[in-house]
Parts: sequence; structure tokens; C-alpha cells
Amino acid sequence: MPELLTYLHDPELVARFQRRCGLYLVEAAHHSRGRTPTPSGARVYADKPCGRRKGGWDSNSNYKYTENGCVVGNSDGPRYEVRNWLLYFLFLFSSGLGHEIFYITCLPCIHWNLDPFLCRRLVNMWTVVMYVGQVMKDLLKLPRPLSPPVVKLETRVDAEYGLPSTHAMAATAISFTLLLSAPSRIQFQFEVGLLMAVTLSSLVCLSRLYTGMHSVLDVISGALIAGGLVFFTYPYWENFDHFQLTSSISPVVALVVLLFLSYTYPELDHYSTTRGDTTTILGVGAGCSIGYWVNAQLGQTFEPQEALPVPLPALTANALLLGSVRFILGVIALVGTRQIMKSLSLQLLYFWYRVPKHDDSARRRREIEVPCKFATYTAVGLVNSILVNRVFIMLGLL
Repeated sequence: MPELLTYLHDPELVARFQRRCGLYLVEAAHHSRGRTPTPSGARVYADKPCGRRKGGWDSNSNYKYTENGCVVGNSDGPRYEVRNWLLYFLFLFSSGLGHEIFYITCLPCIHWNLDPFLCRRLVNMWTVVMYVGQVMKDLLKLPRPLSPPVVKLETRVDAEYGLPSTHAMAATAISFTLLLSAPSRIQFQFEVGLLMAVTLSSLVCLSRLYTGMHSVLDVISGALIAGGLVFFTYPYWENFDHFQLTSSISPVVALVVLLFLSYTYPELDHYSTTRGDTTTILGVGAGCSIGYWVNAQLGQTFEPQEALPVPLPALTANALLLGSVRFILGVIALVGTRQIMKSLSLQLLYFWYRVPKHDDSARRRREIEVPCKFATYTAVGLVNSILVNRVFIMLGLL
């Protein structure tokens, strides 16, 4: 068993997968003498020079380069060449399904255009799964694949630990939560839904290998942990729905518990984006939970009024136009809320803690990062669940 785990965590296994998919690591410019020319049409890419090399290997097996206290890329960093552009763009797109831009657009879009019930289920499971995954990363502290031999196409989360892959966890949880929740709400062929769930989660899992951000062990562990959480929580979804929508203490519990989890997130010996990302997720979960409770108390949940399950909406030109308008206006509302709340909360916290306005590094301090992100994304969750659909009704879009 230990030998199998070691094999699955081997970065060379990831590098071999990348090469099979047409992504090759090539030598840096200062080592390029005498190497074989790249194939005709293959372009070589490298990080732009960002600063002077200072430092060494960090606790996550990533070489750190610092300039003015910030980690930057290596001017002599590994270069890569792409020989299969179809897989390159497919896996980059699939990897993007685990980033903030996806969550702030796709999940609310289900609320605005399909069924708020399904969005609520997805947000609840996404919050649980992502918190568990992020905490496990920082408790287990297993490194990401080493480069070289791996090509790393992303740098933002390079200081984070690797196991489990939260991209794999989120994709698995969202896909199969939707598959299990939708039959009672929407008429569709279950086999087709199962195929789509497996395809989506598989693409996201493989994309984490292609981008060099996770080992095979990280990805398999993430998918299995998420599947286990969905399986073991599934019998209690209806009970939690009832508590979330009807209990008088539901909004207090959501706010207090999720804020407590944000402040008690495990501390590391170096700064990592995991605490901020986790606080973002918990903030969205708190805001949406409170918003759905408010809607239930007001008697306007925006759920389908027909007998359930309802047919899938017909993709007519008018339906596509209305859906697109709702999507654009909704995203503008959420992004605007995010920008306004982020600016206001930062100004207030800088003033409270007497931090100079130009000190951007202060945003990494827990007493500033946690309340700023939690307040910002709680507001985003509230606007998504309470305000946006009411604006759509006023504008005749719903």
C-alpha cells in the first residue's frame, strides 16, 4: 500500500500524462545550447522575468522567488511547448471551472434561470466539501508536484498544499449533487445526466494533472472524499432544507458557525491563499443561507409553481434572450456588490487597525483578510438570493 501511494504521488507520473497530452517541458534559455529544435509550429512559452532570485525550496516543494516580499516567477523558469492545442484549451477551460469566476457566474445562473432549490442544494454541498478539502490540505501538508519534471501552468495557488484536490472535490460534489437533486424538480433522462456528471467531473480532475497542479493521488483522493461526503450526507438533505428555511435560528447559526470556522482556520508557517479562499466560500454560504431563509419567510422563494417535476425549459430564441439578459444583469450586480463591499470593508478595517492605505501586504493579516472577505461575500450571497430575482420581476424578466 505505501508503495502504491508513493507511485500515485510521483510527479513523474503527472509529467508523463502531460507529455501524452502534448505538453512538454523544455530547457530554460540559459541551458538551450545544443538541444534539439522544437517541432515546426510548436511554440515555446516561459514566464516573463519578474525579479531577482532569492530564497530556496519552501515547505511545499516549490522554489520561491521574492521581490519586495512577494513571490514572483523565475526569469530563467521552465519553458514548455504545446503540441496539442485542442487538449490545451480543453483542459485550461476545465480547470477554470474550479475558480471564483465560475462560482460567481454558474451557480447563481442556476438560481436565476432554472430553480433556486437546486442552487441552494449546490451551494450547501459546495460549502461543506470545499471547507473539508481546504482544511485537509493544510493539516496533511502534502506538497504539489515538483517542477521540473512537471509543467506548471498556474501560479496563484502554488504555495498551497496539494492533497486533496479541491477542484476534483468541487466538480464531483456539484455534478452529483445536481444529479441526485434534479429528478424531483426537473424532467430529464437520468442516464444522460449521469453521463454529463461523470464527464464534467472527469474533465476537471484530468485538468488538474494537465496543468501540473496536483498528483494523481491528490485527484483520486479529492474525488473519493467528495463522493463520500455526498453519499453520507444525502439522507439528511431534506431535514437540513427544512431547518435552513423554517427555523428561527437558521440565519444566526449560518452566520455564527461559518464566521467561527473562518477565524479558526488552521495557521501555516507561510502565507497561503487557502484561508482567504475558504473564507470566501464560507461567506457565500452564509449569505445564501440567510437569503434563502428570508425568501421563505416572505413567502417568495422564486421556485417553479407548476406540478413537480417540471419539463426542462424550451431553448427558444426568446428564452435564450431572457436568460442572457438575466445572466448579464445578475453578474453585473454580483461583481458590483463585490467591488463595493471589498473597498468599504478594507477602508474600515485599515482605519480600525491603523494600517496605512498603501500597505497592500496588510490584506494578508488574519484580522483584516477574514472579516473583509467574509463580509464581502456574505453580501454577494445576500444579493444573489434576495435582491436579483426581485429586480428581474420589476424589469419584467422573470
